Amino acid sequence: MDRVRTLLETPKRPERMWPVVGAAVLLAISALTFATAMILAPPLTSEHIAHQRGVD
Repeated sequence: MDRVRTLLETPKRPERMWPVVGAAVLLAISALTFATAMILAPPLTSEHIAHQRGVD
C-alpha cells in the first residue's frame, strides 16, 4: 500500500537556484559599481577652493 501511495503522489520538482544566483550577482555588481563610484568621485569641499588658496 505504501508503494501505491508513493506512485500516486505528484512528483516534486526540485527548486531552481538560478533566480537566487541571479539576484546575488546583480547585488554584487551594483555594490561594486557604487564602491567604484565612491572611490573615483572627487572629494567634497565645504569651502571655496580660491578661499583656501588665499586668492581674492
